[in-house]
Amino acid sequence: MTYVALEKLLDRSNNSVYKLVILASKRALEIAEGQPKLVEASSAIKPSTVALQEIAAGKVKSKKIKPKE
Repeated sequence: MTYVALEKLLDRSNNSVYKLVILASKRALEIAEGQPKLVEASSAIKPSTVALQEIAAGKVKSKKIKPKE
């Protein structure tokens, strides 16, 4: 099993665990549906772990949405 440091992940999600979970779950779903992996990983590694590795590597980022005024 691959370990990804939580501190490194939180820095990538604006220190929000909620945003991190949403980002990782959406990306894991994309990978499970057949989207190419952005980091090198074997096929035995679960999509959720690959998603966390991609976030830690800075390959996947969350968008900031401006509120409508």
